Order: sequence, then structure tokens, then C-alpha cells
Amino acid sequence: MTPKMTSTDESINEFKLNSTSTVLLDKLTHTTGLLHYFKHKRISDYIFALFALSAAFYWFIVNTNMDIYEQFILVGVALSSVLLGWAWRPLQVLMAAVAVFSVWAVGLYAGQLNNAEHVFLLKYLLNSQRAIAFMGISFVLSLCAYWLGLLAHKPRALWTGTALSWIAIGFGFLGLMTRWHESHLLGTDIGHIPVSNLYEVFILFALLTAAFYLYYEDKYQARTLGGFVMLVVVAAVVFLFWYSIDRQAHEIAPLVPALQSWWMKIHVPANFIGYGTFSVSAMVAFAYLVKHYAEQTQHSLRSSIVPLFVLGVLLLIAPVIFRKNIDTLALEWWFIYFGVSSLIVGGILLARRRIAQVLPSFEVLDDIMYKSIAVGFAFFTVATILGALWAADAWGTYWQWDPKETWALIVWLNYAAWLHLRFIKGMRGVIASYWALVGLLITSFAFLGVNMWLSGLHSYGVL
Repeated sequence: MTPKMTSTDESINEFKLNSTSTVLLDKLTHTTGLLHYFKHKRISDYIFALFALSAAFYWFIVNTNMDIYEQFILVGVALSSVLLGWAWRPLQVLMAAVAVFSVWAVGLYAGQLNNAEHVFLLKYLLNSQRAIAFMGISFVLSLCAYWLGLLAHKPRALWTGTALSWIAIGFGFLGLMTRWHESHLLGTDIGHIPVSNLYEVFILFALLTAAFYLYYEDKYQARTLGGFVMLVVVAAVVFLFWYSIDRQAHEIAPLVPALQSWWMKIHVPANFIGYGTFSVSAMVAFAYLVKHYAEQTQHSLRSSIVPLFVLGVLLLIAPVIFRKNIDTLALEWWFIYFGVSSLIVGGILLARRRIAQVLPSFEVLDDIMYKSIAVGFAFFTVATILGALWAADAWGTYWQWDPKETWALIVWLNYAAWLHLRFIKGMRGVIASYWALVGLLITSFAFLGVNMWLSGLHSYGVL
């Protein structure tokens, strides 16, 4: 005889059935979500993915002396490019163009570095120095177009500024890719990913700052912010040109022993994603304050706008104030640069009412500022952890209170406090904007000033 089930047994069986159904439903939902993700990709997305992976494979074939860490980074870059291109489709065109021209340049080199002096396209367009020069020129023209559109209220000029920014980024990444290949052509012990010295990371900084800005521009339809963000990008380009011409910094040299580590290849890019997004947030904060002071009366404006002028000028001349041993001739040129920077910032503040008419709303500016700092803080945190692991690998300890490490902690604490006060106290507006500007000055000193003024284990750069 089959025993009769009690109400308790029925409840237990029902619970087990519901639990099993819930687990199966969760698994099915997860699988369906993945299928939904891939199902809704366009054919062009899959073509782009195939093209990106093929280009990476070709790069692996032609640079046979890459070490295992470079190969690992190459695979990571290829996969990241696919995911980024799928998430933001304008990147697909950029990455495809960079891949095509990079592969073209490699084919023209044909394993001989001196072909850069004899092959027409290499000599005048595709070698690393020409591409980086075109990057700088395009950024300067982009700045001019943005400000023409901003001051004259001409949407077509603003569109031109955006187009030139994309072209500049394309030339910049082309320059880095060909520089990577050129370093391997110089010798098996010289080749390295181009993120190893001040010249190369300034290129990376300009590219990442511009790329993150273009993402926010596209998402928020905030093209009028281009003139502000490109100010800091062009300031980096001016320094880069001086550094290349005066110090011959563009020459490819073997890595110093301290930098011959695979940690560098992931620590530096993560750091500069942070620097780039912090720069975007600061320049958006500058735009926020310009819009804010455009609504103030002349009487209340006299004393309050002076700090904004000073901070704006300091951000544009940061590479100058963090230098030592300036000769008389160079000092004259830097005074001219200081004067031009002062005129630019002063002109923006004088034209603030006209500019404020076309700037995005305070809510949009505040949201871009916050999201830029949040992204930068996340990547800077990762970079700091990677730096500690690198230090343990190189020197046997995670933290030594070296000046660079100390100032990296100061930068981290600064933005951690900014985010904390926003979440806990709802900090917004003028105070948050001024803090973002000061934060970029602190970051600039941690990046440049520490290397120039404070001796330590990280003092690799000279100006």
C-alpha cells in the first residue's frame, strides 16, 4: 500500500520543485541573455571582429621577435577592440582604418627600417613620425574648428572639429603601431610596446583623452564641449612637439632595465585611461564654471572669477611649471607660451555669455564630469594595484613610500573623497567643478612634477 502523503511532504516536494525550476529558469535566462547579445549583432559586427582578429594574427606573424608578454597583450588588445567596437560602433571604422594603414606600412617596410627614407608613402605619411605629426596638426585644427563653431554658433564648424578629432586619433594610433614595428626592426633587444617613455605616453594621453571625450560627445550630443577638452589635448601636443624637436625624444631607444617588465605594459595604459578621463572631467568642469559665471552680475564676479582664470592658465602650462634647468632662449619661448595661454583663458572668460548660450545644461555637464571621474578612478585604482605588484616583482616589496607612490596615493585619495562627498553629501555644482580642476593639477604633478623635482625609484624622465 502506498503511504498517504501528508501536507508537510507536499510542501517539501513543492519547495524542491520550485527551487529546481528557479535554478533552471536562471540558467535558461542567462543562456538566453548571451544568445540575445550575439543574436542582435549586425553582420558588419562579425565582419569587424574577423578583421580585427586577422589583423592581430598578421601583426604576430610579421613581428616574430615579440616576447610572450607582448603576444599576450596583442591578443588582449584584439579582443578588447572587438568588444569596444561592438559597444560603440564608431570605433569600428577607426580601428579598421588604423589596422589597414598599419598593415600597409608594415608591408612597405618589408623588414627594412631604411625603407622609411626611400619609399614615398612611408617617408611622407605612414612612418611613425609623420603620422604623429599629422596627429598633432589635426588636433590643432580641430581646436580651431571647435572654437569657431562655439563662438560663431556654426554647427558645421563644430562637426568639422569632431571629424578632425577622429582623424587625429587615427593618425596617432597609426603612429604608435608603426613605432612598435619600427622598434622591432631596430633589433630583437630593442622592440617594445610604445608606452615606455615620456614621449610615447604623451601621445597615448592625447589619444585617450580625445577618444573618451568623443564618446561623451556622441552620447550626450554635446559637441560644444570639444573646444574645452581640446585645449588640454593641444597643450599636450605642443609639449610633445617641443620635446621631440628640442630633446630628440622621438628616437627609439632600448628600455632601461627597470622598465623591462610585462607589468609596465598593463600598468601604464590603465594609468593613462585615468589621466585622460580626469582631464575630460576637469575641462568639462571648466565649461561648467564658465556657464555659471555667465549668469553672475558684474559686481559679484570680480573676485570670484580670478581663481578660475589662474587654474585655467596653470592647466595649460603644466609641462612648463614642472621643468628644471630652463635656458634663456627656451625661457623666452615659454614666456610666449604662457602669454598665449593667458590670452586664451582670458578670452574665454570674456566671451562667457556668448559661449554659455550653446553649452549643454548644468545637469549634462555635471553628469559628464561625474562619469569621467568615476571611470578614471576605477582605472587608476587598477593601475595603482598593478604598480604595487610590479614593485613587489622588481624590488621585493609592494610599497616603499617612494615619492611617485606617495603622490599616486594622494591622487587616489583626492578622487575617492570627491566621489564619496558626491554620494554621501550630494556634492554638485561650483564646488565639485573647482575640485575637479584642482584634482587635475594634483594629477599633473604626480605624473610630471614628481619625476622632475623629487628623486626616487621612478625618476626615469628628464626635461
